[in-house]
Amino acid sequence: MRSVFWLLGLGALAVALALLVGHNQAMVTLFWPPYRFDVSFNFVVFCLIAGFVLVYLALRAINVLRELPAQAQRWRAQQVERAAVGSVLDALSYQLSGRFVRSQAAGLAALEQLNALPSAQWPRRHQLLLLAHLLVAESAQSLQNRKARDEHLQSALHPRLARSAPEAHEGALLRAVRWAVEDRDANAARSRLAELPQGAARRIQALRLKLRIARLGGATSEALETARVLAKHRAFSPDASRSIVRGLALDALGESHDLSQLQALWSRLDASERAMPELALAAAQRANHLGMQPGEPVDGDQASTTALVLSWLEPVWNKFAELDAAQQRQLVRAMEPGLAQLDATWLARLEQAQRQLPNNAYLQYLTGQAFMQRQLWGKAAQLLGQASHSLAEPSLLRRTWRSLAALAEERGDVAAAQAAWKKAALLD
Repeated sequence: MRSVFWLLGLGALAVALALLVGHNQAMVTLFWPPYRFDVSFNFVVFCLIAGFVLVYLALRAINVLRELPAQAQRWRAQQVERAAVGSVLDALSYQLSGRFVRSQAAGLAALEQLNALPSAQWPRRHQLLLLAHLLVAESAQSLQNRKARDEHLQSALHPRLARSAPEAHEGALLRAVRWAVEDRDANAARSRLAELPQGAARRIQALRLKLRIARLGGATSEALETARVLAKHRAFSPDASRSIVRGLALDALGESHDLSQLQALWSRLDASERAMPELALAAAQRANHLGMQPGEPVDGDQASTTALVLSWLEPVWNKFAELDAAQQRQLVRAMEPGLAQLDATWLARLEQAQRQLPNNAYLQYLTGQAFMQRQLWGKAAQLLGQASHSLAEPSLLRRTWRSLAALAEERGDVAAAQAAWKKAALLD
């Protein structure tokens, strides 16, 4: 369409010129005493047009000649810039392919090319400089050359480069944090992580590094909070998130030094976490270890510990049939220290569960021990006798035979008591 309009315009111009000069008889007279020049008006018009064109072309030629040095300088700078960009791309390609020596050489070549013309104004010059330093540092880290890595990392983190390329600067800080974690230097990693802007510190990559730092430094509570945030943002698969949170919560429970700290940690757990059988069992066992003193008379502290443990274990107890054998054994061990403080309600629960699962050895053992604490010798002897035939766990079986021996002594059966004590002693 544009060509059609150009043709129409040229046709209109030709028609206008034809109408103007086709029958124009005008003359232009020039006087230069003592001479006189008579010239056609058309010729004067064409001479003026030709003169204007010549003057314009001459000025353009002079301008081009004057700009030749600047153009040559720009061309040289452009060639250097292209070579620098190519070297940075080569360094990145070699880095991704695992050729770290070549990547380092390409990165150093890019730095040399970028510094060859320090006065040149290139677009994203500082970003290229930062990336080149970062690639060299990354290659040095892979080659275990920490001195070169630190030198180029400091150059990449220069404030002047950070102002011009903030995104690349944040990437350099994240790499620095990762390298510190790989060196197992938790303090340096925390220091670098603290330099990140607030928005960058909330990104998934930064949170992953924060989780690794917390685990490296032994800050289990911080690691647990970070793992929850990552799970909320779906940084891991559901199964992996559950496993990580469960493992960290178990570590945190195991690190509790007293009951108040353990109770505070339990209260900070989410409802879904408190419903995990593994966590409830671990918390109960830790509470028993901290609050129960074997052989000591029952006091108010032990009674409160028992009440606390039973409140934590109640959701797990309600799903006893769904637990595997290992979890059932752990539940029995967690409840056994507080059998002396069980109230009538819990005793009825034990008896009801044993009736529903009459062949479960763990329920036979636990209910029998509870009856023995209440001096219900007949029921205790019956259930513990059944448990002695089906229990496979040595420690529980040993305590079963010991209880049977005590029951035999209680009813005056010396031979049965000696046989039970012998079987208990023979268990490793």
